[in-house]
Amino acid sequence: MSAAGRTAAAAPSAGPATLSWPRARETARRAGLGPLPAVGVPLAETLGRTLAEPLAALTDLPAFDTSAMDGWAVAGPGPWRVCGRVLAGRAEVERLADGYAVEIATGAQLPPGATAVLRREHGRADGTLLYDRGPQPLTTGQDVRPRGQECRRGEELLPAGTVIGPAVLGLAAACGHDRLAVRRRPVVQLLVLGDELMDTGIPGPGLVRDALGPLLPPWLRAAGAEVADVRCVRDDYGLLRDALRHSTADVTVTTGGTAAGPVDFLHRALAEAGARLLVDGVAVRPGHPMLLAELPGGRHLVGLPGNPLAAVAGMLTLGLPLLHARAGRTVPAPALATAAVLLPGHPADTRLQPVRRTAEGVVPLAFDGPAMLRGLARAEALAVIPPGGAAAGETVELLEAP
Repeated sequence: MSAAGRTAAAAPSAGPATLSWPRARETARRAGLGPLPAVGVPLAETLGRTLAEPLAALTDLPAFDTSAMDGWAVAGPGPWRVCGRVLAGRAEVERLADGYAVEIATGAQLPPGATAVLRREHGRADGTLLYDRGPQPLTTGQDVRPRGQECRRGEELLPAGTVIGPAVLGLAAACGHDRLAVRRRPVVQLLVLGDELMDTGIPGPGLVRDALGPLLPPWLRAAGAEVADVRCVRDDYGLLRDALRHSTADVTVTTGGTAAGPVDFLHRALAEAGARLLVDGVAVRPGHPMLLAELPGGRHLVGLPGNPLAAVAGMLTLGLPLLHARAGRTVPAPALATAAVLLPGHPADTRLQPVRRTAEGVVPLAFDGPAMLRGLARAEALAVIPPGGAAAGETVELLEAP
């Protein structure tokens, strides 16, 4: 199909002209239509998901006064007479009278009446008497974790929108949770378009290995998505049309077919599907022929360019903001860094440049063409370079590399 024919086919649902990079990102975020519904999930299955409601403590932490060290729980001033032992896990502990001590393990419940814990390395037993030989006199409350030191029952610990990592799992378990209310994961289908793509072996003349099929799914999962399907689709309008028509994914991600070449059928297929184009081109290099469309039923399609680094730019610009909104994630403010050297820019568009951090700031990496991944593989982040470039010493925004 010619470029003019494609434009005519897309006209009924055509969206805005090429957007600036910041506006395109904000459009993708707002297109998320709010987070997906909340579901209750066993704690062990929540890693990587997003809290749908604040995490509140179901108990005081600690739930009782505990010893912070191995040693002796003591009552009053010393020396003390040792009269037993307290180990972790005991539910009932007898009261300790002034002048007495009990051997105690880290984490064990402090006996009622105890005033401090004498560390093992600071105590010396002489017969039945215990003496303090520490560098400083023992003070009331020393090496004791009082009840509720970390939090009180009912206290809000983390806000809704927090991504659940290992530390969040541990905190939720410590304060009594067996299940958590989390957002349903956005279901994503990845369609890799192109007759020239191979998924195994060394490519021959006219063929290339598919890099995006392996690259994008781990990144999508890290963004909170469930990748339901990764499929190669030949350069055939009917196959692409049917793939879009039958997809039930919350978000369909395509690679290739976004420009106006002889086999770039995506605009035409979207028009036939009744899609509404929200973004049709972004003033960013690499990756400017990317698009975002709203499909019937509140589903979305993110159209990425076929070149690998350009596709990564498209994910950073449109894919991740949309997925974060759908997953209900609270996204932190972007990192900022100083340009250690001149970061060349495009005359009119934003540029996303693979960079590495040094003591002086970030420096650009070579092999940063739209079809290249060598620079990205070494990158720690992508610098957002404004039109015209950034001089040494200027501050630039950083996007974490996948």
